Amino acid sequence: MPVFTRFRQPPAPAGDTGDGTVREAPGAPGVPGASRTVRTVRTVRARLARLRAWRTRYPAAARALSRITTALAAVLVLGALLLPNTLQGLQPDRFTRLPAEAIVGAAVLLALPRVPRLVAAVLYGTGLGALTVVNVLDMGFNEYLGRGFNLVLDWGLLDDAQAYVEDTAGRTAATGAAVGAVVLVLLLLVVMALATVRLGDLLARHRGRATRGALAAGTVWITCSALGLQVSGMPIASDRSAGALKAQAHRVADTLRDEAAFAREARADTFGATPPGRLVPDLRGKDVIFTFIESYGRSAIEDPVMAPGVGRTLDTSTEALAKAGFRAKSGWLTSATYGGSSWLGHSTAMSGLWIDNQQRYRTVTAGDHLTLTEAFRRTGAWDTVGVMPGVQKGWPEAEWYGLDKVYDAFDLGYRGPKFSWSTMPDQYALEAFQRRVHGRKRDRPLMSLVILTSSHQPWAPIPRMVGWDELGDGSVFHAVHDAGQKPGDVVTDATRSRQEYGKSIQYSLTSLTQWLQRYGTDDTVLVFLGDHQPVSRVSGDRASRDVPVSIVARDPEVLDKVDGWKWTDGLTPARNAPVWPMSSFRDRFLTAFGSTPSPSGG
Repeated sequence: MPVFTRFRQPPAPAGDTGDGTVREAPGAPGVPGASRTVRTVRTVRARLARLRAWRTRYPAAARALSRITTALAAVLVLGALLLPNTLQGLQPDRFTRLPAEAIVGAAVLLALPRVPRLVAAVLYGTGLGALTVVNVLDMGFNEYLGRGFNLVLDWGLLDDAQAYVEDTAGRTAATGAAVGAVVLVLLLLVVMALATVRLGDLLARHRGRATRGALAAGTVWITCSALGLQVSGMPIASDRSAGALKAQAHRVADTLRDEAAFAREARADTFGATPPGRLVPDLRGKDVIFTFIESYGRSAIEDPVMAPGVGRTLDTSTEALAKAGFRAKSGWLTSATYGGSSWLGHSTAMSGLWIDNQQRYRTVTAGDHLTLTEAFRRTGAWDTVGVMPGVQKGWPEAEWYGLDKVYDAFDLGYRGPKFSWSTMPDQYALEAFQRRVHGRKRDRPLMSLVILTSSHQPWAPIPRMVGWDELGDGSVFHAVHDAGQKPGDVVTDATRSRQEYGKSIQYSLTSLTQWLQRYGTDDTVLVFLGDHQPVSRVSGDRASRDVPVSIVARDPEVLDKVDGWKWTDGLTPARNAPVWPMSSFRDRFLTAFGSTPSPSGG
């Protein structure tokens, strides 16, 4: 009897079965992550199979979609190559030019075999995406700070921008904006790389025609460049991206060179070795107050939208101070910053050095260069304090400024609402200064550095004056805050921004001058100035960097000391009043009030 043996068919090898599915390898379920990987591969291949089937079924639609995608890739790449770095430059004629970088890129891709071409296309696209990000950052910095983005110094300012959004619109909006920005940047880099790869493949498929086209485009570019040919006043030949890279490279090199040069400059000090007894001897016995008003710039006094209201406030305040026995003189200083970074203006005025970037600020505050405020402490004749309602974290610069005590946002007893970025109204901050410091009996006179913040953008909601005896712990401002405008309604409207900015300056000036009328004495000397101009949507595209500065006192001898400055009488500087660099103020002030120069360092 024959014996039959049953054999089982061996399992098929892992891989493609030919029907669009993937067979798992024996034992694969036991391998961690293997099932997930197989499912992913199966999904991708199934989708590719469906795409191939759709192309076969609808060839005309597939060709149309391919052409549209290629056209979009070309528009994306050309747009990035021609993208300006200012909002004012976003004009249609900027995108009708012939970019040299596109011609050079096409020539390089045509000369390379497949794999190197793929690598070059990815690098080209990613680099172009990164340049686009920098151009967008330039737009923002030019709009708000009046200068381009510095690749070496300005990354830390993005944290400040997020903090500003959080203070203005809330933590959720700030977090969403930050996450959205990161996602958009990553998406841009990926899409730009895919676009250049697609265009590179197109060039390779039509190498002959593409080569002739690149040669023709190169000839046209050289001809247009040599002859200076233009369309609507805009040169046809463009090297915008190459120029942007060159400008960034110069900016980085200048920044690195400036670090060492400024460190040497900061070591030299005209008054660095002046004995304490020879510093500001003509102000002995005076209570001296240096006050910065946020964003108080020339535009507030001269712009046709803001000037009428601000001018009335200055005139009214000058008259009211005169009735209280105070006289004033005013001039102009050119700030080292614009639109923001207030601390650069503060440190420039107080140190006598031009501090226009974060690197210089870190360098000078880490050293011992004499500040105007430190000069008072060094004499031993004054107590020195700072009132900083905008400071909400540790502030080690207090030692460099020569301040014995700093009252920050948490030290002034405020229990009212924040007004967007500003932690408390200026009127409250000044009243708290009076209660906690200025109004108390002391053995020595007081030198104070006060930073007012109510005129900080977005200028909504704006505080309004209340009775000085009604201030209490600031709770009275809840109703004022709730009745004010919403930040989002103001920042999106340039005209309303200018109007509300003007109102905020009026509020800050009124708070300060009323405080002086109420609490000033025969020994009070008040110096107040702006830190910088407001952002360009308020001050204008071609606005100067000038800020007003005033000195107010009852003692006529104080103003007699600065008579040689030729400043304007009153709180409103004349249009043609002297304009000095803000960095010159320290030495002029020290000299005017009897300080003897004695250089150090160098």
